[in-house]
Amino acid sequence: MSRPDALKYLHPGWFTIVMGLCGLSLAWYRAVPLMGDLAGAISLALGAFAALVFVALAAAFGLRVKRHPEAWVEDRRHPVRYPFVAAMPVALILLATVATALLGPAGWIEAGWWLGCLGQLVVTVWVLQHWWHDAESGGLQWPGVTPAMLIPVVGNVLAPLAGVPLGRSEWAAAQFGIGLLFWPVVVGLLATRVALRGPWPERLRPTSFILVAPPAVVGLSALQFGAPALLGWMCWGVALFAVIWAGTQARRITALPFALPHWGLSFPLAAFAALTLRLATPGSRLAAFAPVVLALASLVIAWLVLATWRGLRDGSLLAPEPVAMLKPAAA
Repeated sequence: MSRPDALKYLHPGWFTIVMGLCGLSLAWYRAVPLMGDLAGAISLALGAFAALVFVALAAAFGLRVKRHPEAWVEDRRHPVRYPFVAAMPVALILLATVATALLGPAGWIEAGWWLGCLGQLVVTVWVLQHWWHDAESGGLQWPGVTPAMLIPVVGNVLAPLAGVPLGRSEWAAAQFGIGLLFWPVVVGLLATRVALRGPWPERLRPTSFILVAPPAVVGLSALQFGAPALLGWMCWGVALFAVIWAGTQARRITALPFALPHWGLSFPLAAFAALTLRLATPGSRLAAFAPVVLALASLVIAWLVLATWRGLRDGSLLAPEPVAMLKPAAA
């Protein structure tokens, strides 16, 4: 960190790093039936790394709130950045999901899961209450309608992944329903924004891959509830289409200088790999395709980790990010 005020720019979007690492850990966990114990060991290593990153980010973020309280206020008022607040409880839900998968149900894991789920519910209500206000008083603005608005939705549909094995299926189903309701609503808003104002800023183009996450996670959660495999395949088809659709932007994304929005690639690709591996059975055609998807997600996230390390080292990341030329709303 070369800037003396670098901590000021550690906004909640940094917790998408934990989301990506946890998603990849879960994908490798799903690979155990096809690849054996080595996949389990990789999943454990990734889960431990994600937990360390979360602790480091949480400690740094707490210090940031103490030293730069105005920056935290700006995060919550910024018309583009405020949905990223949901990345914090989502990261906690995912950590609890990884821990449940690798270690089995436990009281401390359930406590973390409840903290994440209730925090996510509060953040979802807070994000969506902006819809009741006009743009001048902090309401929804078309330039601020970006794929990041799907993060609060994804957080709710994640609840069953750990909630079912923890014995909290009823609450997990209730929270899953919230995400299932608002997923198409947000997609509709995104389509309307593109029609009226054009696509989101070039810097945010990597977040287009967030469109992959809801169908992938809905499929995983539905299967966790015991839904028919055909429903999982339906969700897989939507997720595959979203991967291909967002993938048409790959050349433009790779031409961009690396920035934190590139982490928008991570969790969606990992979630798609996890669903693919969940549906694959040994000897099937999908079993041959699933390792390719897992390798792609792993390579992308390895590149993101390396690029993030370089960005922190040279000071190019924790710096002002001109995401959108918009004035934050008044309190």
